[in-house]
Amino acid sequence: MIDFLIIGGGIAGISAGARLSHLGQVTVLEQEDALAYHASGRSAALFEQNYGKPSTVALNTASRDYLTTANGGVLSPRGIMIVAGADRADDFAHDIKTMKLDPISMAQAMDLWPILNPETVDRAGYNPDAQDIDTDLLIQNFAREIRANGGDIRTKSAVTAIQKTTTGWRVSAGEAFEARMIINAAGAWVDQIAEMAGIAPLGVSPLRRSFARLPAPNDLDVSRWPMLFGPGEDWYAKPDAGAMLVSPADEDLVTPHDAWADDMVLAEGLARYEHHVTCPVTQVTANWAGLRTFAPDRELVIGPDAVEPTFFWLAGQGGYGMQSSPAVSQLAADLIGGMTSELPTDVIDRLRPNRFG
Repeated sequence: MIDFLIIGGGIAGISAGARLSHLGQVTVLEQEDALAYHASGRSAALFEQNYGKPSTVALNTASRDYLTTANGGVLSPRGIMIVAGADRADDFAHDIKTMKLDPISMAQAMDLWPILNPETVDRAGYNPDAQDIDTDLLIQNFAREIRANGGDIRTKSAVTAIQKTTTGWRVSAGEAFEARMIINAAGAWVDQIAEMAGIAPLGVSPLRRSFARLPAPNDLDVSRWPMLFGPGEDWYAKPDAGAMLVSPADEDLVTPHDAWADDMVLAEGLARYEHHVTCPVTQVTANWAGLRTFAPDRELVIGPDAVEPTFFWLAGQGGYGMQSSPAVSQLAADLIGGMTSELPTDVIDRLRPNRFG
């Protein structure tokens, strides 16, 4: 009998597994060949503490110390900058207020991003505190913790059936697993897993987010450039391993699947990026997409099902899963273990599944 059967081997499931491995026997089931295959492995991988709704910001803030110090830390300097022209002044003002960026001069902005186009960009905001996340190291740190505490991680283990039993649950995934509690951390598939278990779905929305990898513009060293956002977050660009990642920041509703980039959506996003810089896009070396899954109110869902307390929701991470994972997983362990969370009660209540009635 497994104490905690976790369905989903992305950052939500693996981090929860690490925390719960101190409370009982953990098994993680991942349908793909490797952990973090879908959204978690296709992330922009930035820690921006003020990104998201207030409840998400609280989770980000509570995660910072772990990301900085645990196992030597997984953060490195990056910074974040937002730029706009006069025609997007309102969007720009909203963005820098929401994300708590300081206005800087165009001369300062050009020092940070030398290819900005002064004919289309006349204002910028900057926060040097945003940091890159080594997502692979974070995943592996959590996975090692699970295994060190006697837990089991199974890849190539797609769940095909879930049955309620007198002692908990029986889950079929190539073989049968008996568990006292299910933690539903299946990302875009959380509603499908719920329905398989006879649990009412949340009505989550899997939204496609596309990326293109470009050569470094003009062969410049971009390693110290900050992540760059367009006004209203309608595109962004981030240096990555000597190249440049650009996203159209798309949010197209799709069904759960192994996502790929839509060529037209990607082209439109690259055009928005090009409008703000002097170096045209002449080559795309790779492209891909992931699914960012949101609950109806775009806040995370953390807690036992309103009807069946042995079915625990860990869902709706959206684009915040990596940076909030230490606090999210700790909250899950606190709720399951009957311990007092360090998070404010009003934040915890905003995250509970029962808010959907």
